[in-house]
Formats: sequence, structure tokens, C-alpha cells
Amino acid sequence: MNAPDLPIAADHRLLPPERAPLERPYGVPLQAPSAQSLGLEEEPEGEGLDLRELWQVVLKRRWTIVVVTLIVVATMMTNTYLETPIYRADLTLQIDSEDIKVVTIGTPVDTATGGQDYLQTQYELLKSRSLAQRVVEQMGLNDRPAAAPPTPPSWLTQAKRWLAGLLARGDTDPVVTPEAGAPDPAADSARLEGAISGLLGGLTITPVRNSRLVRLSYASPNPVLAAAILNNLAKSYINLNLERRFDSTTYARNFLQERLQQVKTKLEESERELVEFSRREEIISVDQKESIITGNMTAASAALIDASKKRMAAESIYRQMERTRGQGLAAVLDSTIIQDLKQTKAKLEAQYQDNLSTYKPAFPEMVQLRNQINQIDATIDQEIDNIRAAITGNYEAAKAEEGMLRANLERMKQEVLSLQGRSIPLNILRREADTNRQLYEGLLQRYKEVGVTAGIGTNNISVVDEAKVPSAPFTPNPRKNGLLALVLGVLGGVGLAFLFERLDDSFRRPEELEKLLGLPMLGIIPSSPRVTAEGRAIALVGHDDQRSAFAEAYRSVRTALQFSTATGVPRLLTVTSAINGEGKSTTALSLAIQFAQAGKQTLLIEADLRRPTIHGSLRLDNQTGLTNYLAGGEAQPVDITRPTHIPNLFAIPSGPLPPNPAELLASARMVELLSLAAERFDQVILDSPPLLGLADALIIGNLCQGTLLTVEAGSTPRGYVVGAVKRLRTARVPLLGSILTKLEARAGGYGYYRSYYYYQHSGYYGDSEAKKLSG
Repeated sequence: MNAPDLPIAADHRLLPPERAPLERPYGVPLQAPSAQSLGLEEEPEGEGLDLRELWQVVLKRRWTIVVVTLIVVATMMTNTYLETPIYRADLTLQIDSEDIKVVTIGTPVDTATGGQDYLQTQYELLKSRSLAQRVVEQMGLNDRPAAAPPTPPSWLTQAKRWLAGLLARGDTDPVVTPEAGAPDPAADSARLEGAISGLLGGLTITPVRNSRLVRLSYASPNPVLAAAILNNLAKSYINLNLERRFDSTTYARNFLQERLQQVKTKLEESERELVEFSRREEIISVDQKESIITGNMTAASAALIDASKKRMAAESIYRQMERTRGQGLAAVLDSTIIQDLKQTKAKLEAQYQDNLSTYKPAFPEMVQLRNQINQIDATIDQEIDNIRAAITGNYEAAKAEEGMLRANLERMKQEVLSLQGRSIPLNILRREADTNRQLYEGLLQRYKEVGVTAGIGTNNISVVDEAKVPSAPFTPNPRKNGLLALVLGVLGGVGLAFLFERLDDSFRRPEELEKLLGLPMLGIIPSSPRVTAEGRAIALVGHDDQRSAFAEAYRSVRTALQFSTATGVPRLLTVTSAINGEGKSTTALSLAIQFAQAGKQTLLIEADLRRPTIHGSLRLDNQTGLTNYLAGGEAQPVDITRPTHIPNLFAIPSGPLPPNPAELLASARMVELLSLAAERFDQVILDSPPLLGLADALIIGNLCQGTLLTVEAGSTPRGYVVGAVKRLRTARVPLLGSILTKLEARAGGYGYYRSYYYYQHSGYYGDSEAKKLSG
């Protein structure tokens, strides 16, 4: 394909000022719309826990986690197999409750019980140095090297020993050593203490919950010695317990014998005083006499109470009789005789009234009836008088009986008080004698019990399971250590991964780039290999497979550039980056391909005169290029402009690398070249060198109408990018926006950008080759 006609060298001239590219006739770059202007609320940073983000960090730093885990596991397993194997023997004891009654008075008293304090005491006795010393002396462990602590000394202990030996060798003072064959008490004592400490250091006591069982464990490099020490320890502990019980019984017998003699003497004295006092006061059978007098007084008191009740009842009837006249007395009304007389009288009066209708009152029969009625009235009155006399007699008798009983009770009280007064000293002597007798009987009974049980070796401690020689080492445990190392390695690796992620000063999210730089994000480019499987540059994928994810990403950038300014895409566009290797050359070539595919006559200028790569990607001859024209040689623009195999795309290679790239780029010939290119081509794209440390990008940026900044995701430090943007703005370079390149969407993508990447790779466009390139 032929390039558009370019003027010859004689016609080279600068464009008029109104058409110079430095005036940027394409308008100013648009500012990135804020979240508030779009009606969106920005999510505050640091609030909440995004599990997906944490998972993406783990995926991104997965090799860090794997390496740390392998290192920890390898270290742990190496240390495990280098450790000395330790064997552990186990023995089970049963400790029942103990009941020793030294003194029993009244009710039994337990001086030792089977409560928690008793069991805790037994546990401490098992760990006592006296018991350990007995085992050491019985087994001769102080003369054997096996008496050392069961666990090997640590590297710190070995270092201390080595340093102490080194200092001892440097000491010039003479060392006094004992004569050959002479005993060394200090050395023997040290060996004994070392053996005791070693035995106690390897001993573990574990009580079994909710039972009286206790499990003893002993760890040692020698399995036979571990079992032997435990068995000897249990036997010595049982023997020690029996000895303690025998010593306690002996002490109890001696104590009881002495107390019996003392109490016996006191009992004899108290009984003698009791008998003498009874004889002197002439008190015989005090208990029986007191009981008779007390019984009589109780009976008299009860009789007096009954008499008082009878007297009060009789008095009540008597008082009622005095207040009542005629036949209204209750006793009269209740009398059957009077009731019968009244009934007979009523019948006679009824008959008399019936006869009045026939006879006159003077009739003999009527007179007889009247006499009978009068006789009955006289009989009723006589019966009433008898009742009143009986009530009066009952009252007088009850009153007299009460008086006699009261006098008799007063007499008995005087007798009881007199007897009690004379019996007080006697009761005191009797109680003292009873107390001494009970104490003597209790001590005598206990003395006989202790004497009977003195020869019986009762034991409340027994061995349930004897210690067996362990067949396998207890520690180190390769499986346990391996699992622990795996867990620690994974945790350490995850922690280190998050630490690296925290210390990572690069841009990991597109929104971070927009927020920090204040530039619109024009596109996101997924990570891809530098060359395809066929050895072609990755930028050519946009031409080879227009439906690939890589091509779609730059097609999105091309679309975003059309809206980056008020008048569309700047005709003169340069692509730069903060440092080398951020994909600026790939971006420049890919954008040029996209504009060419859109039907625009596109010119790609390789303005990176320090490390040019575009001519290699397009496989162009670089013998003659931009430097030949800028250096003032015979090369003309038409000579250095070359067509490519991509339709509508022309390129100017860099040419030989010059010693002074900045001077060449700032020359008038560069301005003239860009002016002619902007007049002849629809789109001119320049591949600019990096910004930091170089002035080339600033010069090119001021010659173009728009600058596009590429930033590599997860690699370029933020300070570099911020410094680069600051230099561009200080030099008044028109910045259109930024592109985030090499984004690991599967491992480090976030939010809708990950969804966008998946959308591009999901096969919606039928892209199969792009999946291989970007996967």
C-alpha cells in the first residue's frame, strides 16, 4: 500500500501558526467524571471485609504461600527426623479414700478423707523429691548416664556449655582435683541431684477426671528404663504409704495409752468424791426419789387443774341459778321428772277444761281434778328446790376439793425445792464422773481397735495397669509435626502474602489509579505474554484475531479516546509510561492497528530513540528511520515512511540509535515532521520513551495534542507514576488519561473489572485463541 503523498525536501516548511500542532486545536482533555456526578456513592475504604478480595489476594500470592509452606514443612520434618526419639511408658494407679481414726469421742472423726485435697496431696507426694531420691538410690540411677534429663539439650544449652568450657580452658588458676580413688562428696551430691531432677523432669502425673485413677507417664530415650522407673516409683510410693500408716498407728497407740492412764486416775477420783458426798448428805437413791416426788407433783398439778375446771363449771351453774328464778333454770328444763310432771299436769288441765262444758267447778269430779293439778304443782316446786340444792352442793364440794389440792401441791413444791438444793453438789460430782467414764470407755475402745489393726497392712493404693516397655517412640511424631508444619506454613504463607500485598506500592485496582492521579481511566488491558505461540508480537493479535479479548480491550481504549476531548481523538497522540516495560510500545502499536482497522489513515512513529521495539514487532528494516531525518541527512519523510502488512497503517521506525535523542526530538525538523504528518494522515501515534529520568517524553508531549499514560498493574510503584504525572503537568503536557496494563484479572482483578475480563473470555465473541494467549 502506498503512503499518502508527502512533500519533497524543497517544499519542507513549517505550517502557519494557526495550524501548528502546539496550539492543540482539538480542545482540552475532558476530566474524569466523579462518582457524585454520576449519582453514585463511593464505597469507603477500609470498611467491611470483602472475602472475594481476600481470596483474590491468596490466588495472586499463591506461590508465596506454597514456597513458605514448603520451607516450613521441610524445616519441621528435617528437625523431626534429626531429633532423638523419646519413648513414654504409662502406669495407672488407683487411690481410694483413707480413713484413720486416732481419737474417737462420741461420734467418729475422720482425720484424713478422700476429698479433692486428699487426692491433691497424693499427687504432690508422687512428685516429691524424697520419693524420687528413693527410686534413684534403689535403681542406682545416679551412677548411670541414663539418669540425665530425658530430653536432649537445646542448641542454646549446648552453646552455653561450650562457652563455659572455653572459659574454663582459658583459666590459668590451678584446679584442685581429688586424689585417685578418694570419694568426692560434692560430685556425688551433684550427680544425685542431677538424677533426681532428671527423673522428676521426665515424670508426668495426669489425674483421670471424675475418678480416683491417676495416670503416671515417664519419657526417656531408653524405653526399658522408662518402664522400670515407673514400676519402681509405684512400688516405692505404695511402700511409703504403708510406712506412713504404720508410723501413724504406732503413734496412736502410744498416745492412747498415755491418755488412758490419765483419764483412769481422774475417773477414780470423781467416783470416790461422789460416794463420800452421798454418804455425808444422807442422800440415797437420789434418782428414784426425785422421780417419785416429781411424779407426785405432776399428778397433783393435773388433779388441781381438773378440780379447778370442775369448780369453775359448778360455779358457773351456781351463778346462773342465783340469777334465775322460777322454772327458767337450765337444769330444771332438762329434768325428765319435771317434764313428765308437766305433761301429766297438761293432760289434767285439758280434761278439766273439757269437763267445764258439762260440769260446774264445784262438782266433785271437777274438785278432784283441781286437787290433782295442785298436787302436781307442789311436786314440781319440790323437784325444783331439790335441783337448786344439788347445784349449791356441787359448787361447795368442788371449791373445797380445789383448796385441798392446791395446799397439797404447795407442800410438794417445798419438798422438791429442798431436795434440789441439797442435790446440786451431788449432780456436779455425778456429771464429772459420767464424763470421765465416757472418755475412759471411748479411749479404751479405740486403744483396743488400734491394737487389733496394728499388725494389718491395709493399703488404699493399688496398681491398675503396670508400665510396659513402649514399642514406638512418643516423640517426635512425624505425622503430627507434619500436619502442624503444614498448618503453620499455610498460615505463615497467607500472612506473608497479605504483608506483601500490604507493602505492595503498585496499582492493583483501576479505581486507585483514578483516585490518586485524578485522570480518567480509558481502558484496562489484560495480562498477556509478550509474544504469541508462533513468535509474533502480542500487539499483532488485534490484527490477527479481531475478536480476541486483547483486541477488544484496545478497541475499548480507542472508543474511550473518541470521547476524551470535546472534539474527539487528538490527531497527534503520544503514548508514554513512567518507567520502562509497562507496555507503552504495545499500546501504541495496538491503538494504531485499531485506528487503521477503523478506516483511518494511521501513522505510527517510533519516537523511542533509546530502546525501540516497534520496528521489530512489525518486522521493518531499521537501517533508515526517524533519526536519519532529524539529524539533517538526505532522508526525507517519504523515504522513512514505510507501509506495513496491516491496511491503512504506516510506520516510521526509529533508525540508528543517536547519542543525543532529546536534542533531536526538540529540533525544528521534528515539529515540521509532525505538522506534515498531521496534515497528511487521519491519525498520528507516537511511541514515546519513559518519563522518569528522561526529557524525551516531555518534549514529545508538548509537540502532540494529547498524551496517553500507561501504567502496569501490580508492578509500577505509585511514587513513580505520581512523579511522572507531576512532571507532565509541570511541563503543561495535555494528559488525556491513563491505561492500566497487564492486569491479572483472574488473580488480582476486582469488582466489575473482573466481571469485564470474564465477559471478554467467556466465549461470547467466539474467541478461542485469545483465551490461550491471556490464560
